[in-house]
Amino acid sequence: MLVAISGGAGFLGLHLARRLLAEGHEVRTLDLVPLDDADLEARVDELRGDVRLTAGARELVAGADVLVHAAAALPIQLTREAIRSVNVEGTAVTMAAALEAGVRRVVLVSSTAVYGVPERHPIYEDDPLVGVGHYGASKIDAERLCLAFAQRGLETVIVRPKTFVGPERLGVFEILFDWIREGRRIPILGDGSNRYQLLAVEDLVEAVVRCFHAPVAGRALNVGAAEFGTVREDLEALSEHAGSGSRLRPVPARPAELALRALELAQLSPLAEWHYRTAHKDSFVAIDRARSLLGWEPRLSNAETLCATYDWYLAHLGEMRAAGATHRVPWDQRALGLLKRLS
Repeated sequence: MLVAISGGAGFLGLHLARRLLAEGHEVRTLDLVPLDDADLEARVDELRGDVRLTAGARELVAGADVLVHAAAALPIQLTREAIRSVNVEGTAVTMAAALEAGVRRVVLVSSTAVYGVPERHPIYEDDPLVGVGHYGASKIDAERLCLAFAQRGLETVIVRPKTFVGPERLGVFEILFDWIREGRRIPILGDGSNRYQLLAVEDLVEAVVRCFHAPVAGRALNVGAAEFGTVREDLEALSEHAGSGSRLRPVPARPAELALRALELAQLSPLAEWHYRTAHKDSFVAIDRARSLLGWEPRLSNAETLCATYDWYLAHLGEMRAAGATHRVPWDQRALGLLKRLS
């Protein structure tokens, strides 16, 4: 089977490609940046291009059995236009190419950001979609496009993962790991008693692969860890695992939200609205539908996932590249760097 992956050089794309190659499938990827992995580059049909351009999208899906549309602009992109250009326009172009090419099934990697900041938990797939910030809104529109193409005959599945973590995941987690490694006090919004579900990237890959053949066409599926504690419990487990002297420092949520919003607008913080509006509130989804329809069961808890990712971070600390705006590179801490020095 030939599987096409848009955003193939991203965090999920790499892990998915490795899994598929190990199972004997052919893999073709499309991304603006190189895979930057010698083993994958030797085995993958790697295309360099833009999902917003018809030529690149058509080349990606030509002859493909399945398309995993994972290309996305992250919440830390600076403008609404930059986010929508990739997440909405890129989805439209890629879906059109897949329909034209006769791709059997498309798996759209969406986000639980589509649910906004609900008051009731767990969150179910049929709950209202309200989004948080430009990123959440763009993902809702991408899902609507996906459903519109399904009505035109393209078989589609929508996967809504919680924030997924694992080896090679840097981004906002590199900031957390950096502070824990140095034994700094870790500021948390609120008292940390809220439950915040994460997801191991290997469990996400398993769910995506199961979507290729399962009877889930036209469905949306939440995926997240089955075992997770409060923010305080999971971060304290990570700190203990790291042998760190870090301690959690609760910060009043509302003033912190206002301050982080101001820093975001001034481009002085890497944290986007999605991060600071949800960090101090419960955030967990029901995964019953994925369990039932995919026969899927997540293996790793929040704490296990965080600890394994931290170990990878330590082992590769000397290889960290320049700061950027993807999950595979560190983010510029900007004003948070000053807070770190004061902690």
